[in-house]
Amino acid sequence: MPRVLISDKLSPAAVQIFHDRGIQADVKVGLSPDQLKAVIGGYDGLAIRSGTRVTADVLAAAGNLRVVGRAGIGIDNIDVAAATARGIVVMNTPFGNSITTAEHAIAMMFGIARDIPQANASTHAGKWEKSRFMGVELFGKTLGVIGCGNIGSIVCDRAIGLKMKVVSYDPFLSQDRARTLGVEKVELDDLLARADFITLHTPLTEATRNLISAPTIAKMKRGVRIINCARGGLIVEADLKAALDSGHVAGAALDVLQEEPAPSNILFGHDRVICTPHLGAATVEAQENVALQVAQQISDFLLTGAVANAINMPSVSAEDAPRLRPYMGLAAQVGRFAGQLTDHAVRSVTIDYLGQVSDLNTRPLTAIALEGLFKCFVETVNLVNAPVIARERNIQVTETRNDIASNYHTLVKLSVVTDGGTRSVAGTLFDGYRPRIVAIDGIPVEAGIGPFMLYVTNVDRPGFIGRLGTTLGEAGVNIATFHLGRDPAAGNAIALIEIDQPVDGGLLERVRAIPHVLQAKALQF
Repeated sequence: MPRVLISDKLSPAAVQIFHDRGIQADVKVGLSPDQLKAVIGGYDGLAIRSGTRVTADVLAAAGNLRVVGRAGIGIDNIDVAAATARGIVVMNTPFGNSITTAEHAIAMMFGIARDIPQANASTHAGKWEKSRFMGVELFGKTLGVIGCGNIGSIVCDRAIGLKMKVVSYDPFLSQDRARTLGVEKVELDDLLARADFITLHTPLTEATRNLISAPTIAKMKRGVRIINCARGGLIVEADLKAALDSGHVAGAALDVLQEEPAPSNILFGHDRVICTPHLGAATVEAQENVALQVAQQISDFLLTGAVANAINMPSVSAEDAPRLRPYMGLAAQVGRFAGQLTDHAVRSVTIDYLGQVSDLNTRPLTAIALEGLFKCFVETVNLVNAPVIARERNIQVTETRNDIASNYHTLVKLSVVTDGGTRSVAGTLFDGYRPRIVAIDGIPVEAGIGPFMLYVTNVDRPGFIGRLGTTLGEAGVNIATFHLGRDPAAGNAIALIEIDQPVDGGLLERVRAIPHVLQAKALQF
């Protein structure tokens, strides 16, 4: 039975999802880092909110951990790189609190437009400072939305309903999508120069860290108001304070800060700043939604292999998982076979999906094939980090699809370009689930794969097969299967032999010494 640790508070309904699906779920809220490290090794899954910090040290102690699920969007409290290196899937729930967070941003915008919190505090203090709190209308103003994803696009919709002019900067926003939303897609400098209000809705990455700083603030119009319900690290707080003090920025509404929780901050007490304690997702509906969503996602992954909203690997739906499973075995064999034939540095990899497989979600298959390919020369490779390793080593990976597979109903072909040339291995499924190798370097051969294989290429000459069989027999090696392929044009042949035991170095040298042998490789699967 899979085991899941819930280390931050989730709703009872979310815990019940685990129990109903036959997963043991232990609720242990408020663990210290040392306590978490002491218990995490016994769990397959970890469900968290923002309170638990999943550090490299915690992950190093998590010998059985397969998935970390974050009930919410932000993953700042998870060392994703360390999880990826260990093959641990990291999921979040990007949709459950989108409306709630967008509404909070709109509320914050109203707040700084009309100084509502300050006026409320003044009135409660017995003052009646009507002339002090002269606000501005939102009607007709230009709202600059930086980041137009799930939350940003909802903010755009609500702002348009308020009759604001909306401009958006997002490198991933297409012109068609912008037109559908009714916003104008602009470059960042244009947005900064035109916007009366600027709201941030981007993740915190190296590209977006300190996005709002003295240089970018200088490009904004005087009197701009800034809202941040995304991540604290997007703003250099000292630069924002200086701009507020000078009057260049008329107001700021911040739901997130550089350091959280924040008992103190240089912006606290500033009469032009509104702060809330990271309330973007703090509604009853949102908290319930993300808790249920993360429980469902973790359960699906542990029970079926389905991957939803993963940060560090391709998604696989619950419907796709059973259909992909036979192809996962095929992709692993093709990749592992090609990797064991590769003796030089890999420059590029092309994976062709032909026939029925071309209609499936092939991204996870590519990751599995890369894992098999790299296993021979990267000890720590796994399904999750294989694409990362390819990028780090500047290995170009290309996928192609074609619904026609010539002689086979379905075919996966992996081609590797190295400093020593190009190698290729192709495979198919027999009976819909049994992987078979059907071509090696373009030479047709039909072979099942066993734990121990011997691969031989040779000049095609009479008597060779007999000499090879004799060599194996004299060494006491039993042959389970023997598959042959020929390339008449080149005058070469291949033999793929399944044997009952590993091939030792001495036997391999004797095989290589047989006349006409071009290459001999011992393979293990």
